[in-house]
Amino acid sequence: MKRILRNFVIIVIIVGVLVALPRVNVVKAEQGYKCKSALLMDYDTGKVLRAQNETERLQIASMVKIMTLNLIFDEIEKGSLSTDDMISVSENASSMGGSQAFLDAGCSYQANELIKSIVVASANDSCVAMAEHIAGSVENFVAKMNDKASKLGMNDTYFVNCTGLPAPNQYCCAFDVAIMFRELISNERFFDYSKIWMFDFVHPSGRITQLTNTNKLVRFYEGCDGGKTGFTSEALSCLAATAKRGNTRFISVVIGAADAKTRNAQVSTMLNEAFSGYETKQYVYKQNLAGKSEVIGGKEKFVDCYPSEDYFVLTEKGENKAVDVQFEFWQVLAPIKKGDVVGKVIVLDGDTTKEIDLKADIDVEKKSFLDIIDDIVDNW
Repeated sequence: MKRILRNFVIIVIIVGVLVALPRVNVVKAEQGYKCKSALLMDYDTGKVLRAQNETERLQIASMVKIMTLNLIFDEIEKGSLSTDDMISVSENASSMGGSQAFLDAGCSYQANELIKSIVVASANDSCVAMAEHIAGSVENFVAKMNDKASKLGMNDTYFVNCTGLPAPNQYCCAFDVAIMFRELISNERFFDYSKIWMFDFVHPSGRITQLTNTNKLVRFYEGCDGGKTGFTSEALSCLAATAKRGNTRFISVVIGAADAKTRNAQVSTMLNEAFSGYETKQYVYKQNLAGKSEVIGGKEKFVDCYPSEDYFVLTEKGENKAVDVQFEFWQVLAPIKKGDVVGKVIVLDGDTTKEIDLKADIDVEKKSFLDIIDDIVDNW
């Protein structure tokens, strides 16, 4: 009887300890997905929720084009490329196999249409034409791709081409795919193309090629508004996709599924897990006016300021996480330039403390001698 009572007490103690353990908001675990590698990431925080062989170096087929598109949008952001630019197509570009828009060599196409054909239909020929236009050669463009990968912290990636066509020394991993895809979808221009289901690609001769989105989840999964597919006999079926419901967005990556049906099912499963179990909440809004900092010796007494970045918190559904946001508005000396740091946002998120700069919304000039005299007269 004593032994039974002792065992009962031990069980009660163990259960009490387990209940008292802190909840883990982010779980990174092997899930047994039907593919070589997989990863599920929260877009806003970059936190990994699920992972399977996420750093294994693999061929990723046309998901290589995620980096190609990143460089294209970078050029647009810099003003070095316009979507209205006319892009000349070389023999090399028009000779690409695999998925293509069937470009005519020696003809010129609007950059907008080539970008659309890459995002929607994974056109290899359009990728090469854009690469040659931007960097002078595919080799130079690929060097830029690897440089960008290094800057993004993609440690298990090496690009050999801009299309994802089979190449022995080309590799990536699910984690790195998520990193570069997160970078891509941070550019709103991507979604101008990624939601298109089908369109007529019109060639200079008047010939029409009908192109259809290779990412079927855009049409068949709630909230999915973008993705990049891939398939070769070496890589098998691959997909990086994103979906947003309300204010919450997730990224799912699958490499090496047996076929497109399995690939789509695995991505959908991960996204379902994410939306059913997690949500993101925004606590700081980038570039929303947050308050005023006092300016000493300036023509304006105060300057409006805004946070330099957003801040999101990922929580389990139903969890009430305590997050404290504090604002520090400094006294600053004139002159002030727009963008100068004039305060801080301090976010207390559990054991994490995040500091975000508050930046001036306008220039504030220093008072002149006459301004000082006017102040004396006004206050006489």
